[in-house]
Amino acid sequence: MRVLIVNTSERTGGAAVAANRLMDALNNHGVKAKMLVREKETDSLTVVGLKGRWRQQWYFLWERLVIFCHLYFSRKHLFEIDIANSGTDITGLPEFKEADVIHLHWINQGMLSLSNIRKILRSGKPVVWTMHDIWPATAICHLTLGCNQYKAACHHCKYLPGDGSSNDLAARIWRRKQRMLDGQSVIYVACSRWLEQETVQSGLLQGQKVINIPNPIDTYKYFKKNDKVMARKRVGLPECRQLILFVSQRVTNRNKGMEYLAEACNLLTKEYAEMKQHTGVAILGGHAEEVSELLPFDTFPLGYVSDEKRIADVYNAVDVFVLPSLSENLPNTIMEAMACGVPCVGFKVGGIPEEIDHLKNGYVAAYRDAQDLARGIHWVLQEADYESLSKAAVTKVNRCYSQQSVALKYTEVYNEAIAQKHYKL
Repeated sequence: MRVLIVNTSERTGGAAVAANRLMDALNNHGVKAKMLVREKETDSLTVVGLKGRWRQQWYFLWERLVIFCHLYFSRKHLFEIDIANSGTDITGLPEFKEADVIHLHWINQGMLSLSNIRKILRSGKPVVWTMHDIWPATAICHLTLGCNQYKAACHHCKYLPGDGSSNDLAARIWRRKQRMLDGQSVIYVACSRWLEQETVQSGLLQGQKVINIPNPIDTYKYFKKNDKVMARKRVGLPECRQLILFVSQRVTNRNKGMEYLAEACNLLTKEYAEMKQHTGVAILGGHAEEVSELLPFDTFPLGYVSDEKRIADVYNAVDVFVLPSLSENLPNTIMEAMACGVPCVGFKVGGIPEEIDHLKNGYVAAYRDAQDLARGIHWVLQEADYESLSKAAVTKVNRCYSQQSVALKYTEVYNEAIAQKHYKL
């Protein structure tokens, strides 16, 4: 079986990481998988980039320009919505023609337009679409922020000036998506049970199949438990402190919840003054220097890192990973930390409670509750049986997110998609 995975980026962002790991998992378990991206960044033989770099940049810029106009020339929400009005027709590519299944992932920001996707659906190829957020089930947004319009039909969009109208940009894109899917069959795969439950309520996807398969992780290569002292030496972190880790591609992204971590840390120093002397916060991601002053503990900015071996060293060097995100699907970061034996603390939102088993391999704090977040951090560092937590975290990852289990589930989905397309089952 030949599968073509389609994703905008090869390496940047959670969707790219997940798509790469799935490609590796499939290739390691009997499926011939390739990945098509907008811009190839590595020399991988299984990754193919689109030709025409300037044309790809124009597609990206044109979409942003149209959105910018609809936002009345405001930058607010400029990169939080996508309308897929420009992109590349991939149906003539050799990789497309040889594939038995087309597997879409995150295809926004000028990679594929709605017209391109419609052409893929009408090509006769079976299509599976892994959802890394809810955009395939809404009109233009990746985060609904509590909005329920998508359950019937998107309009009066809160991302648009004045909360939109009955015939706003969201309403028009919704109708285009309806036309795109008319008479077509797609199997949608949500990475978390939470996203699956949200997606099945979409008015856009009624009649389409929606299932849940988690992202895989390779626990043999890098993401595994290693010696903490040696890991700290390799990444330059102090040996004499308990270390909290915060990770975000852009640390200042408010959705990642740094303000809640800062508040939690300040609460900890008020209640447990001794923690100030022997606790530190390692920050993995860009713009760390902009948030360091918010924290009462010494901070150790590590910058943005893309090398998986070094990322695994960072996880192995810390004592607890805290992800106070306000919205998440199934975070790769929690999976990575747990694979390295690091207990995690996060809010009860999205797919986080599916990964962290409360008081068994980590702590699930009440949503947006900095005090409970502080309680969870202290519980992991000072109260719980740390070694038991660590072992339970590794066991959970090996049981639920291994390459083999995820590859087998996707192989079943591909076979079903092929059967539906060719035999009208």
